[in-house]
Amino acid sequence: MKVTYIYHSAFLVETDHHVLIFDYYKGKLPEFDQTKPVYAFASHAHFDHYNKEILTWGATCILADDIVADKSENIHFIGPDMSMTLGDIKIQTLRSTDEGVAFLVACEGKKIYFSGDLNWWHWREESDAYNQEMARNYQIEIDKLKGEHIDLAFIPLDPRLEDAYYLGLDYFMKQTETNVVIPMHMWGKYQIQERLHHDQRAASYQGKVKEIVSKGDSFLL
Repeated sequence: MKVTYIYHSAFLVETDHHVLIFDYYKGKLPEFDQTKPVYAFASHAHFDHYNKEILTWGATCILADDIVADKSENIHFIGPDMSMTLGDIKIQTLRSTDEGVAFLVACEGKKIYFSGDLNWWHWREESDAYNQEMARNYQIEIDKLKGEHIDLAFIPLDPRLEDAYYLGLDYFMKQTETNVVIPMHMWGKYQIQERLHHDQRAASYQGKVKEIVSKGDSFLL
């Protein structure tokens, strides 16, 4: 697989026979083999995860069901805890702790997890009760993947969460058997990855974390 970072939480994954684009909302699309079928995923309707421009690409679009769009043969809506097969792509969803869904995509013998805004959101300004419920809800969803072998995962590493920045990624990596994780949703503050690199709580999986430096970065996996 070739993975290219577009912007914020948007990535393009090119496999031998498919192109998968996740949560595009702006930025330059990287070059890819135009003969391959394109699947465009949108995890929810927030402005930083969905741009209706993807509907004009001629791609097969898989949209969370909170997104408003005219249905067509190339547009498919999916809600939480659902599964769908499109060609030889198999898709399962989890319920986000914010809006929409997370995706688990099986493609060419590989499993790719894209979290969208499913994360362990812990906000200093919220009440203890709110943050405890958020923790429970996140753990309930990720526990559905317990022991799952995942080849590639995209997980938020949001600096706005301050000391709680690592909770979602940490819990996910300790519950699943994931080969590679790529942080996202960093709001351009890529130095948060350096903090994770030196965080001893992440020592057991630090070697699996790929670091993004700038838009257009790519990884061969």
